[in-house]
Formats: sequence, structure tokens, C-alpha cells
Amino acid sequence: MQLKSNVVRLGETVRGVETMTRFALAVLALASGVYTYLGVRSLLDGSATFVFFAAIIYSAAVSVAIYAFWSFMLRFVPLVVDAAQRAAMFLVMAIGCVMIVAMSSWLNAAALAGSAALEQHLAVTLEGYVGDLDAAHGNALAAQSLLPDVQRASERFTRLAADERASGALTGTSGSGSVVQLLSQMSAQMNELGASITGSRPEVAALFETGSGHLARMRELVSAPGPVEPRADQFAAEVVQLTAVISALQETGVAPSVKRAAQDLSLGFIAPVADGGDASLVVRQDQVMQTVRDSVTAQSAALSQAADEILAEPRVEPRRFVPLSTAEAVLRYWSDFLPSWAGAISIDLLPVVLVLVLMLVNDAMRREANAVDDADTVSAGEMLRALRLYQDMTGQKPGEANLGALAAIAQPAPPRDAVVAEPTPVPPPAAPVAAQTPPAAHPVAEASEAVVTPIDVNQRKRSDGPVRS
Repeated sequence: MQLKSNVVRLGETVRGVETMTRFALAVLALASGVYTYLGVRSLLDGSATFVFFAAIIYSAAVSVAIYAFWSFMLRFVPLVVDAAQRAAMFLVMAIGCVMIVAMSSWLNAAALAGSAALEQHLAVTLEGYVGDLDAAHGNALAAQSLLPDVQRASERFTRLAADERASGALTGTSGSGSVVQLLSQMSAQMNELGASITGSRPEVAALFETGSGHLARMRELVSAPGPVEPRADQFAAEVVQLTAVISALQETGVAPSVKRAAQDLSLGFIAPVADGGDASLVVRQDQVMQTVRDSVTAQSAALSQAADEILAEPRVEPRRFVPLSTAEAVLRYWSDFLPSWAGAISIDLLPVVLVLVLMLVNDAMRREANAVDDADTVSAGEMLRALRLYQDMTGQKPGEANLGALAAIAQPAPPRDAVVAEPTPVPPPAAPVAAQTPPAAHPVAEASEAVVTPIDVNQRKRSDGPVRS
């Protein structure tokens, strides 16, 4: 039958690929063990011999565990039919997959993408230090924005002193009196404050250039070819020097000095004694000096407020560089290496597909085996019961059964496209010539009629007609 042949073919195919399945499972377990060895070696410390043997033992244990686990799953999961038991097997398989990922897959990912993950860590750290250096340089130069205000105040005091000396523009009396002396004093203080702001520029520029040099060497280390571990050590040394430069830049800012100098302008204001020759000039000098004092107080408040705004900017916190192993770098930057993670996990969990294929094939074999027609599996007892039922329905005695009807009951129905030959008609039985059999012969006849002769109906062709008596 077609269904039975399909079941046989499926079974033969499963047996044919069994050797290939074992070989593929062994290769996958071996590959996982190799990459596990490469990944775990970067995590171990100690002598080279200790690291080698420890990594070999761990990777061998992982390979054996993976091969044994998937062998059990390939053997047992396809044989389980009950829904609850199959769900329990799936749960066990899921737990095993999680354990395999925990003990092997992440180490495989570390072996596949460990060096790239370390370079990613160095690149991210480099970008952070670039931002820190720019922020520290900006804070150091922020006080330079106060220089124009200081210079304008100094020029204004100088110009007023010159006008008072030349034409008495403030007091109405020309000459170098107490007002000119006060204005010259304020101009000199403003010039000193501007000089302190200007003097910080060369130092800030030198520190920024030094920090830029460290950043350039760090970029070269990130993109240089070769093993990443020595480059990471040199990168850490450059980080230490760059951190010192950033701290120096933050200490170079003159905003605190500007604030203190601005406060001294008003708090340390010393007005000279009016030295006018008459009382009216003295009064005018006092008025002008009071005006100058108010102007200095306003200028001091403006400079202090500007310095406070600069000081309110957040300071650059020292950044700490943390060296990572390849496995730690892969775990931290996992989202940047999804293809590597997919490959590492697929090596360990690919047998899940084989388990599901075998489960589906076994289910198909069971369904098709159950669909075989009952006529192909009829027993001798069932054939005798069918014959007795036919005799009861036709009213014939046991010895008068038509052998053609028996063959029709026993053999299966012919296919639709088969040509069945017409049966040869059976001539009617001849009339009895002798007299009826004496009563003494009835027991023998009944005994002979009770005997059923076995008939090998399967040897007859469908085109044969009924057997003639």
C-alpha cells in the first residue's frame, strides 16, 4: 500500500541520516569547545601551563556536556507522544539551552568578537576624554570673556583723569588734584586685573596643546593593527597623563581671581583727601569722588556677577579608565556585536532544529501507520467470522458456501483503475440419480460438512472466476 510504503521510507531515511546526525553533533560540540577554550583563556591568570590546562579541561567538559545533552534530546523527545510529557521535555530542553548559553555561548562570543569589543571600549573611552578636555579648556577660557569689560572700565577711568587734568571736566578746575589721583588709581587697578586675565592665555594654550597630543597618541593606539592587549596598556598610560593635564586646566582658570579682585575694588576703595585751595573746590572734589566710588561699586558688582556665572559651570569630574577583558568587553558592548552573538549561540543551539525535525518525522510516521486499512491486517479468526456472517445472511449451510463469495470477502477491493474479468458462470448442479442417502450415512455427511478447509485466497488473481465444484 502507498501509506505503508511511505512509513517505511520515512523510517529508512531516519536510520540513514542517524550517522550524519551524530557526526554533525560531534562537529558542533567540538567547534563550541574550541571557541570556549579561546574565550576562557583570556579570563584566567597564572602561568602559561596553568592557563593552558585549565582552559583545555573546561572546554573539553563543555564539549562533552553539549554532545551528551543533545544526544539525549535527539533520542527521547521524538518518542514522547503525550502532550504533558512533551511540554515537560520542552521545558527541560529550554533549561538546558539556558545552561549552555551560560557556560559556553558568551565565551564563544568573546572569542569571536573579543578584540573588536576591546577596541570599542578604547574608542568609547577616548571620546569621553575628548569631551573632558574640551570642557576643561572651555572653562579655563571662560574668564577671558571678562577681559573686554575690564578694559573698557580702565579706559574710562584713564580718559576721565586726562580730561580732569587738562580742562577740569569734573570739578571745573584743571590740574592734578585728588580727583585725578583717584581716577588714575582706579585705572591702574583695572589694568592689573586685565593683565592677570590676559596672562593666563599662554598657559591655557600650552596645556590644551599637550592634552591634544595625548589624544592623538590614544587615537593611534585604538586604530593600530596587532594584538589589542599591549595597546590597551599604552592607552592606560596616556590616560594618566591626560587626566593630569585636564586637572591643570581646571586650576588655571582665573574666574576666582577675577571675582576676588572685583570685590576688592569696592571694599578696598580708598579716596584721597580733597586738596582744593578754597572750600567750594573741596566740595566739588568730594562730590566727584563720591560719584567715582559709586561707579567703582557698580563695576565691582557687575564683574563679581559675571565671575559667579563662570564659576557656576559644572567642573569636569576626573574620568577613570577601567581595563576590561575580552569577555567583559563583549558583555558590556553586546548590542554592537549582535552578529557575533548570533553565531556563538547558533553553534550551541543548532541541534534544536534537528530535534524538532525528528519529532515531526516521528509524528508523521505514527499518523500514517495508524491510517493503514484494516483489511491489510485481517486475521484468520476475523476471516472465519466474516464467512459465518455471510452464510447466515444467505441462508446456506456450512458445506454449501460459495467459494467465490468467500474469496470476495477475504480479498481486498481492487483498485479503481484495475480491470476485473467477468466470472465464469457456474452450471446448475445435476439432478440426483440415486435415491436419497440412507439415514445411517447422515452422521458422516454432517461430520464432513463441519470440517472447514483452509483456502489460500491470496494466491488467486483478481481475474480468476469462482472455483467449479
